[in-house]
Amino acid sequence: MTLRLFDTETRTLRDFTPLVPGRASVYLCGATVQGAPHIGHVRSGVAFDVLRRWLTAGGYDVAFIRNVTDIEDKILTKAAAAGRPWWEWAATHERAFDRAYEALGVLPPSAEPRATGHITQMIELMQRLIDRGHAYASSGNVYFDVRSYPDYGKLSGHRLDDVHQGESAGEGKRDPRDFTLWKAAKPGEPTWPSPWGPGRPGWHLECSAMAEFYLGAEFDIHCGGMDLVFPHHENEIAQSRAAGDGFARYWLHNGWVTLGGEKMSKSLGNTLSVPNVLKQVRAVELRFYLGSAHYSSMLEYSDQALRDAAQTYQRLEAFVQRTVERAGEIPVGKWTDAFAEALDDNLGIPKALAEIHRVVHEGNKALESGAVDTARELAGQVRAMLGILGVDPLDPHWAAPTDSSTALDALDVLVRAELDRRQQARADKDWATADAVRDRLNSAGVEVTDTPEGPEWSLTGETRP
Repeated sequence: MTLRLFDTETRTLRDFTPLVPGRASVYLCGATVQGAPHIGHVRSGVAFDVLRRWLTAGGYDVAFIRNVTDIEDKILTKAAAAGRPWWEWAATHERAFDRAYEALGVLPPSAEPRATGHITQMIELMQRLIDRGHAYASSGNVYFDVRSYPDYGKLSGHRLDDVHQGESAGEGKRDPRDFTLWKAAKPGEPTWPSPWGPGRPGWHLECSAMAEFYLGAEFDIHCGGMDLVFPHHENEIAQSRAAGDGFARYWLHNGWVTLGGEKMSKSLGNTLSVPNVLKQVRAVELRFYLGSAHYSSMLEYSDQALRDAAQTYQRLEAFVQRTVERAGEIPVGKWTDAFAEALDDNLGIPKALAEIHRVVHEGNKALESGAVDTARELAGQVRAMLGILGVDPLDPHWAAPTDSSTALDALDVLVRAELDRRQQARADKDWATADAVRDRLNSAGVEVTDTPEGPEWSLTGETRP
C-alpha cells in the first residue's frame, strides 16, 4: 500500500510521490521562542517525528528541517517586559525547547535554522518579488501585494474580501489585506541593513526563505499546526510561488492540544509546561499520550486522560519486559501488515495502536501458555511498531537514569534560595544583584529560565520549577 497523506491545499487524500525518487524533503514550522514550551507546543514535533520515522522505515532518505523563529514581535515584547536582551530571551527559550524535544525522544532535525541567520536570503526573496511586481517598498517597509497573486486564499479557503492579516495597517500600505515582508526600523528594536533601509523581517517571509535555502525551490511536505494555515502558511505559499518557486507539494497540519475546549496558549493562561507535566508521568508516557490521537485531531487534555494514557503504555511495556525476563534479549522485529496499512492511510495512529494491542494480547496469551518463542517473536513486532511511534520500551533513550534524586533535591534547596534572592532583587529593580546571581548560577552549570510561572533551573537536562 502506498503512503497516502491528506493535503490541506487540495483537501484530498493523495498518494505520496516524492519529487526525487527515494528521497523525502520535509519542512516543519518550529518554535517561536517567546517563552517556555508547553505540551501544546511540542505536539507537532511528536506528530511529525512519527511521519519522519515512517518515511525512513519506508526506505526514504529524509531531509527534515525544523526552523526556529528567534526574531518576532512577541519575543521583543516579552524580553522588554522582563528587562532582558531580546537575543538572550530567544536563546534561553530555544534551549528550553531543545530540552523538551530531547526529553520526548523527538529526533533532531537535519538542520535547525534560525531566522536571524538567513537575512540575506530574505532580502534576495523580497527583491525577486519586487522585480516581479508582487511586492512594493514604502517608508522603509516592504509589503506583499495580495491582489497580485490570483490564487491567494486557496490553502485556507479564505475569500480575498474577508482577509484580515492580524497586523497593523502599516505606514505606506496600499491595501490593508497586504502583508508585511520587511518592517522598517523602530527605536529600541534590532535591525539589519537592507536596500530599503534598516529593519527586520516579517514572520511569514522567514520560513519561505529558509525552506528554499535548505530544501530547494520545490520540496515535498510542509508541516505545522492548524493555527498556521492562515495567515502564515497562506502567505508563505503566496510569496514563494509569486517569486517563481514551486514550494511545498503537500501540506499537513496537526490539531491542537485543548484544555476546556480551547486551544492551549499562553494568552489564555491555560498552559502546562513540559517540565511540570513530567512530574506526573515519565517522558515516554507523555510522548505516548501526545502521539496517541490522529495527528489532525484535537487532543483534549485532562489529568485523567494523561494518567489513562500512561497506564495504557505501561501495559504494553509490561508485556515486553515480561518477555525479556522469560526469553532474554528481544531483537527488533518487523511490524505487521495491518500496522503498515494503518500508517500508510494518512498516519492512522488509532488503528495502528489497535493493532499493537492485538499483538500484545496474543503475546500475553503465548507467555501464559509457555510458548516463549512465540512471545519473543511477537514482542519483537511490538518493539518495531512502538519504535515507529518513538516509544519502544527497550530503546536506550528511555533507560532509567542513575538515581540521583536525593542529591538533586539537596541542590534544589540551594538553588532555590539563590533564585528567591534574584527574584527579590528584580522586584527591587536591583538589576546588578539579579544579574550577579544569574551569572553565578550559570558559572556553576545551573541554567535559569524565566517563565510566566516563575523561574526554572536545569542541570544536565533535568528542569525544576
